[in-house]
Amino acid sequence: MDASTPFTDATIVRTGFADCRAPDAMAQLANALGSDPLALVILFVSPDTNLPELVAKAETHFNETKVVGCTTAGELGAKGYTEGEIVAVGLPAAHFAIKALFIDDLAELRAQERISEMIQNRNALAADHPRWASEFAFLLVDGLSTREDALAAELAMGLGPVPLFGGSAGDGEDFGVTHVFYEGAFHTNAAVLIQIRSNCPVHVFKTDHLRPTEQKMVVTAADPTTRLVHEINAEPAAREYARILGKDPEQLSTFTFAAHPVVVRIGDQTHVRAIQRVADNGDLVFFSAIDEGVVLTLAEPEDMVSHLERELSVLSDQRPPDMILGCDCLLRRVEATQKQVTTEISRVLAKHKVVGFSTYGEQINSMHVNQTFTGVAIYPPLED
Repeated sequence: MDASTPFTDATIVRTGFADCRAPDAMAQLANALGSDPLALVILFVSPDTNLPELVAKAETHFNETKVVGCTTAGELGAKGYTEGEIVAVGLPAAHFAIKALFIDDLAELRAQERISEMIQNRNALAADHPRWASEFAFLLVDGLSTREDALAAELAMGLGPVPLFGGSAGDGEDFGVTHVFYEGAFHTNAAVLIQIRSNCPVHVFKTDHLRPTEQKMVVTAADPTTRLVHEINAEPAAREYARILGKDPEQLSTFTFAAHPVVVRIGDQTHVRAIQRVADNGDLVFFSAIDEGVVLTLAEPEDMVSHLERELSVLSDQRPPDMILGCDCLLRRVEATQKQVTTEISRVLAKHKVVGFSTYGEQINSMHVNQTFTGVAIYPPLED
């Protein structure tokens, strides 16, 4: 769609949408975000985009604004699920203040240094805007780094009571290379954390539509560093997973994993540990941390459409949000496609003013999770 088309009735957060192949895509987006000073622009970029060209044109059109972003596994646009677009979100300086922490090497987790910088950033935001009461943090991270679990745990130590959510950059369904955008360049093996203070009330949330069953299995051999599971119940992993499902191991696919996810229990909550693919040797490759001794529970999905409508409606119990910035797992999109409900899901997303991207994984506070929807609902200020 044309980026100049207004996005529903959002009045605080600015949004724009453009075909990623349009030669004037950045101009369209800049026009849609308007002339008011922006504290931050976030770009969710289709992997079909000419990235070097985008870099050059973003510099031209947003040269005085902090711009971050990432490549996607699909976008959440004006009409819900979309592909081949660049989605832009602008946070006006009249309502938001930000500090950015760029992490250029995910293999090197410098906890104390980064925690100190995060605390300094938070204190500076509070000093500059003492009357603004809302805080949250937004994380974008290389979705093929396999470092999201360690990073989320590290960053949580520096955030204190401030809620964090985010998403892992995608590459469609190719799993080739994923990028994070910062300071006029696309980066791999990198992440960017945005600390945000606002006079807009906010609510950070996480939801999934999966219910644990009684069927359990134990990881008996694994390599946590590469997220490989070699054995389940002391049997070759893919073969045993297929046996439990009553399926042919040769027929396991992304659709199978989306329809038959596994979860782990941490405290009183369950979190999805999604399977990405079957390795050539029959190992299972996971999207997030996995280790020997972990008990996996097979989960069954609720109806996606009714569940999403119910969960997003809760966010409007008192009053509707101005918009929802969302990170939605690729596997949810895969499941919706398989069940032929993408149109209905898109209708729900558009109705509730959700903008964002489809991810290779999601973050919520100290956790990296999968097959989950994380986000922040942003509400108009109670008093301007």
